[in-house]
Amino acid sequence: MATIADNLQAVRARIEAACAACGRAPGSVQLLAVSKTFGPQAVAEAVAAGQRAFGENYVQEGAEKIAALREAGVAGLQWHCIGPLQSNKTRLVAEHFDWVQSVDRLKIAQRLNEQRPAHLEPLQVCLQVNIDGAPTKAGVAPQEAGALAQAVAALPRLRLRGLMCIPDPQPEPAAMRRVLAQAARLFHELRAQLGAPPDFDTLSMGMSEDLELAIAEGSTMVRVGSAIFGRRTYAADTAA
Repeated sequence: MATIADNLQAVRARIEAACAACGRAPGSVQLLAVSKTFGPQAVAEAVAAGQRAFGENYVQEGAEKIAALREAGVAGLQWHCIGPLQSNKTRLVAEHFDWVQSVDRLKIAQRLNEQRPAHLEPLQVCLQVNIDGAPTKAGVAPQEAGALAQAVAALPRLRLRGLMCIPDPQPEPAAMRRVLAQAARLFHELRAQLGAPPDFDTLSMGMSEDLELAIAEGSTMVRVGSAIFGRRTYAADTAA
């Protein structure tokens, strides 16, 4: 039976092969291990295999996991909130997480900015964009992303890093690539609009099933859960 370490090695090999296929350096794509619903022990196994960046969809679960691992002496990890974020959960995120990839409205960004503790580094933020207009998905509409990016970039306790998207699966790879290419175009358009800040460097797209397609279209971060930790015990949502 494959271990988490085995699975991580296989995912890293997929990333390297995908980068080689499109002429990119493997180091240009970060692997975010999505550990939602898996306990601290599973994260510790991934850490032992060299993984440092982890994504959590559920704020309360993530905050408890972060605290448990810190109490256990597991240090040097980077934690990303990648799930839908409600106003009553922003303080937990601001106090415990390093990144938030699911900001889709100014009110949430303002609360995160106000609640980020002064002793911590600015919270790294990606805007979640509903790139394909899926009616069941969160995310700012592409045509509204520019105004939101400008507003978020002005908040002093946040650092705008880029975009995240979770497009619906498409029946054919070519159709999926077209959607991913739309996200890449928007990323570059917003970067130019903001004056090409060096910190605006993250295009978070691609998951267990489609990471190769996402890398081919310019993703700089892939979010992988089931291919690392195994299938979850419920119908998995689409955030990883």
